[in-house]
Amino acid sequence: MPSHPIKGKLKSQTDNELLSVFLKNNEMETLGELFGRYMHLVYGVCLKYLKDRENSKDAVVQIFEKICADIPKYQITNFKSWLYVVTKNFCLMELRKNNRQEKEISAVFMESEPEIHPIDRETEVNLNQALLDCIAKLKGGQEKCIRRFYFENRCYREIAAELGIEEKTVKSLIQNGKRNLKLCLERQQ
Repeated sequence: MPSHPIKGKLKSQTDNELLSVFLKNNEMETLGELFGRYMHLVYGVCLKYLKDRENSKDAVVQIFEKICADIPKYQITNFKSWLYVVTKNFCLMELRKNNRQEKEISAVFMESEPEIHPIDRETEVNLNQALLDCIAKLKGGQEKCIRRFYFENRCYREIAAELGIEEKTVKSLIQNGKRNLKLCLERQQ
């Protein structure tokens, strides 16, 4: 059975000839023949960027639809190169769009405050009380420095001036106080 005469004619034409025929007559069969020559290239590029077979297959269809509308807008001298650039740009836009959607989804989850179970609330209150109890047990200088630094937001210089000691002593008392607080809290758990 002989092949279809139009299809045989299309196969023998160059890319530029097929492009001219499509632009002149808007024949989808002509564009289909031209696109079909490079469909494996389009799929390969999509697979390289999207890293998913099904998404890549969908992208090939979307790219074909895109070029149907875009071809008349451009002066194309090398269809294969132009198609490669269109495909690459399409994939990069898809990746950017997916990345933006993931960020938006993350932002929604991060913005929404999870409901705290009553047991967790009690633990938090108990932890705060345990911390206050441990601070009260610190030796004089450590307790004073910890309270002023963390609860009153004072700097080393202010604490040193108020207590009449050197700044490096304040720093040392705070470091030792933090270590003692940690040990005290671990003993209470």
